[in-house]
Amino acid sequence: MLRKSTVLMCVALLIGGGCARKAVTLTSAPPMDKESTRNYAVMGIAGKESAASRYLAVRHKLIVEAPGAEVPKSLDSVIAFCGTIQCEVISSNITSLTGDSAPLGSVSLRVRPGDVDKLIAFVGKQGEIAQRTTETEDKTTIVVDTDAKIKNLTDFRDTLRKMLARPGVSVKDIVEIQEKLADAQSQLDSEAAQRKILANETEKVAVEIDFRAERTMASVSAFKPIGDALRESASVLSESLASLITVVVAVIPWLIVIVPGGWFLVTAWRRVRRKRAVAVAAEPPAA
Repeated sequence: MLRKSTVLMCVALLIGGGCARKAVTLTSAPPMDKESTRNYAVMGIAGKESAASRYLAVRHKLIVEAPGAEVPKSLDSVIAFCGTIQCEVISSNITSLTGDSAPLGSVSLRVRPGDVDKLIAFVGKQGEIAQRTTETEDKTTIVVDTDAKIKNLTDFRDTLRKMLARPGVSVKDIVEIQEKLADAQSQLDSEAAQRKILANETEKVAVEIDFRAERTMASVSAFKPIGDALRESASVLSESLASLITVVVAVIPWLIVIVPGGWFLVTAWRRVRRKRAVAVAAEPPAA
């Protein structure tokens, strides 16, 4: 009897889940602040659909050129400025000046939409923004589906808990309900984690900044072509020596056969010539 009721309840929840999904689709998203709405409107969301009903993942990529010695300082300044606004540092990397390699730096940030312009304006003071790219990905469908799954799983979990607390439940039914309850809770935790990731992507703007040293006329030395030629010559010489060593190693086994064979042929040829000379000398002179 309990199994039949469980099956009927699951079917009802699935049907109800479809209705809930439609309801979520038609209902607008939670209210957003004015700055977030303005940010999404700028991205071109127009028409009958409200900007607040969309879930967009926005990403900015900047390439900033600064004097070589200032690259580490500029990177640290951006990270410090991030702490003064609603911003978090996801990752950062810096490569110092080594030999002929110019210093490089990069930082990945998550910023509140209303603070993006402030951040970009500050970055522009650290050097010249050589390139700026903006990417937008619509994740509305994924967010709505995830919300519907969370609602259905939450209702299913709560129903199982009520069934478990009902008096007169047998031990066998308790075990089955607990197994289904553990599975439902595991799925609910997974969907909740996914929803948290989506919220972080859609409620904040990703900003990736790459710092590189600017090229100046002084950095190009008049002797640089000579240095490049010497490095290429060394490379060519090493390749030639490597080829010569390969040929020598390949010929050595054949020398073991060729040298004795050549010596034998030369010796035999000399013997034949010597015999012919003796024979000619022994012949009597013609009358």
